[in-house]
Amino acid sequence: MFVTAHYQIRGSGSAAIVASVETGVRSGALPAGTILPAVRALAAELGVAPGTVATAYQVLRQRGVVETAGRRGTRVRSRPSVASPRSARRLPVPPGAVDLAAGGPDERLLPPLAAHLARLRPASVDYDQGGPLPELVAAARDRLAADRVPTAHAAITVTAGALDGIERVLATHVRPGDPVAVEDPGWANLLDLVAALDLRPVPVPVDDDGPRPESLARALTAGARAVVVTARAHNPTGASVGAGRAAELREILAGYPDVLLVEDDHAAELATVPAHPLAGATSRWAFVRSVAKPYGPDLRLALCAGDEATISRVEGRMRLGTGWVSTILQRLVLELWSDAAVTAAVDRARDSYARRREGLLAALAARGVTAHGRTGLNVWVPVPDETATVAALRDAGYVVAAGSAYRIGSPPAVRVTISRLDPSDLEPLADAIAAAVRPTGRRSV
Repeated sequence: MFVTAHYQIRGSGSAAIVASVETGVRSGALPAGTILPAVRALAAELGVAPGTVATAYQVLRQRGVVETAGRRGTRVRSRPSVASPRSARRLPVPPGAVDLAAGGPDERLLPPLAAHLARLRPASVDYDQGGPLPELVAAARDRLAADRVPTAHAAITVTAGALDGIERVLATHVRPGDPVAVEDPGWANLLDLVAALDLRPVPVPVDDDGPRPESLARALTAGARAVVVTARAHNPTGASVGAGRAAELREILAGYPDVLLVEDDHAAELATVPAHPLAGATSRWAFVRSVAKPYGPDLRLALCAGDEATISRVEGRMRLGTGWVSTILQRLVLELWSDAAVTAAVDRARDSYARRREGLLAALAARGVTAHGRTGLNVWVPVPDETATVAALRDAGYVVAAGSAYRIGSPPAVRVTISRLDPSDLEPLADAIAAAVRPTGRRSV
């Protein structure tokens, strides 16, 4: 649900108006979803030319603070590129409600870290000694190769999580204003990152098999300089690129060898289906795999494999900033990978998530509700009205995510995260969703 701003925007020039809006976002007075005044209305209120306000709004869009919402006007993004008291955490869940909007793994299924941390005994690392650990890179090369990522002639580095890796890879080849093909619906964090980098998103519709080939072809024909694809466990729809779809996409990409291809395999060891990478279909590529979902979100680490030029640029830029991902953290991940008990725990988590996801899909299907969730931690439910559905489910004791943050032009839906869904909640939740989607209570036949 979006609200209209009551915060008083001030300024006699575009820079001052930008600063005023950013102050409102930073202070929490303009929370995510707030609709800003129309250009002419704000110009009249401030006594400036409409062009001055239009320029300010354009700058705010380029910085990823606001977005254009069609007839609704201009609103603050769901994750604006300005920190605020509300940007670091989600809105509170009502007492007694089940949180199915967070999107993360079940903390109860994450492997414990204390014993592994106690065994590390890391040595001190100086500034000139930091960087990817050779042992971790070697292990990553084997694990990625087992999933058919072409690592034989690839370079591999370590970044601070999947989104950090994707951002760094994009920065190696694209510039502000460049068109980038993204999935629609797609990962909300990625869409916000694209906006913050002042890139132009070109939506590529997604079905259960991933990006639609004809849509990807149109995006490339339209001049997309980069393509970002989720390999499996697509957030929010659960799509997975299978062998047939991968072959179609690779054939299309082969006609654009200079386009940057970025693949996100965030599910990693939790995936219930094999990966069918597109890596190598173009001369510029990166395959990014995070450890957050299987091992814990606080482990800010991802492995990034790609062509030598791309990975060299990523590492070179890191040396000028953060330098490297902590070798203590890298050794911890290597320790977790080497522990058979941890591997078994991750396998149990994978199977548990699959049972919850498949159970909810079956319960919804029995009630005539269409939903998607082939893989991953989420179920995507098309709805006629996101706001009404989210409100109805909240009243029923379930907090789900409105699909608007994940969509560009695709139809309305809500995202239900199944990782914290207990088996006893499956049937009641399916009843609540069916009632929310069809308020009259009639079942389709």
